[in-house]
Amino acid sequence: MKASQHLSRFFQNRKLPALLFLGFSSGLPLLLTSRTLQAWMTEAKVDLSVIGWFSLVGLPYTLKFLWSPLLDKIVPPLGRRRGWLLLTQLGLVFAIALMALQQPQAALQLVAVNAMAIALLSATQDIAGDAYRTDILQPNELSAGASTWVLGYRFAVLVSGSLALILADYLPWQGVYLLMATLMVVGVTTTFWAPNPPRREHPPESLLNAVYLPFKEFFQRLGFSSALVILLFILLYKVGDGLVSNMATPFLLERGYSKTEIGAIQGTFGFLATTLGVVGGGVLATRLGLYRSLWVFGAMQALSNLGYFLLTQLPVNSLWLLAAINVENFCAGLVTAAFVAYLMSLCNHDFTATQYALLSSLMATGGIVLAAPAGQVAQATGWGGFFLLTLVASVPGLLLLPVVAPWHGPVAGARNPAEDDTDAVG
Repeated sequence: MKASQHLSRFFQNRKLPALLFLGFSSGLPLLLTSRTLQAWMTEAKVDLSVIGWFSLVGLPYTLKFLWSPLLDKIVPPLGRRRGWLLLTQLGLVFAIALMALQQPQAALQLVAVNAMAIALLSATQDIAGDAYRTDILQPNELSAGASTWVLGYRFAVLVSGSLALILADYLPWQGVYLLMATLMVVGVTTTFWAPNPPRREHPPESLLNAVYLPFKEFFQRLGFSSALVILLFILLYKVGDGLVSNMATPFLLERGYSKTEIGAIQGTFGFLATTLGVVGGGVLATRLGLYRSLWVFGAMQALSNLGYFLLTQLPVNSLWLLAAINVENFCAGLVTAAFVAYLMSLCNHDFTATQYALLSSLMATGGIVLAAPAGQVAQATGWGGFFLLTLVASVPGLLLLPVVAPWHGPVAGARNPAEDDTDAVG
């Protein structure tokens, strides 16, 4: 009864709307340096191989663990969590607005620098947001708080992806990016009135401790060799999905689908499919078990790439596009639910910010660095061969499952996410 009363108060206070809008602020910049920017460059006749390598502007998402200890050590005026949120959000307003002045066909290097700045600020905002969410939530609020954050995040991805594509059929790309910069004000405003997290611990006494202790604990708990295998698995598990994500928009535009058609399907049915996948993945993972769900959902994610292969063989038709996007998005949602829970299970609640930054950085590396040559591969193999190769790219991660997530039991040293006072979604 006491727990239910506490959760009821949670829904009545400022935490819930704060997490919703901060999740929106966290998700908004992501596609502005990936899929949406790829669509702009495709229209500007930028070479396909260059578009593929442009995924490297997302490197900050893969390297954010390097500076995450700074956000634990340095305390800005508004506080350790809200202060860093505000600094990064104001920077993003300026950086996204600056993108409205760029011309991909004339000065691609400036576009790359601008996009890298957005990604750097966005990755830093993610670190601060993950830490804020962890500090503000009580153990019995984690599920509701995480779901609220993800809902805001997914809605932002819908706005900066699907809605941006639709708007680009009626506005110049510069106008679209200026509008996105304006929407970042949602995060800035929320940060000012969001409740302060309780001070559960003091900042690390030194930067050395902020960097050293989380990594020491992680490798000692799991064992050095086991930890390395787990990190390799995290790196490889979503490579196939990352390859598809990197090239899906250029492929569909080249195939003859319009920006409005792509944006409308991704923004309505695709968004619903992803949401159903995330919710269904949480329910099914509870029934199957976390480790078995990684097997089942991982295989489904790999096979879902066949939908794009079929689009290369079938005539251009909105119904085929709808089916391919829905299947891929639903399976991606399933994997997200299980994989995030798996990452949570690997974190010690005393070092969640830095340890989760490390794990999520590796997860992002699979979809950014390893997927960077996707454009060149597609040029060499053709679209049909490329999408078949994405299935092959999914195999190494799946082959590690017997070691890191055995079918009949937990990973040695891993923690049960239900018992860990952490929140690692984001």
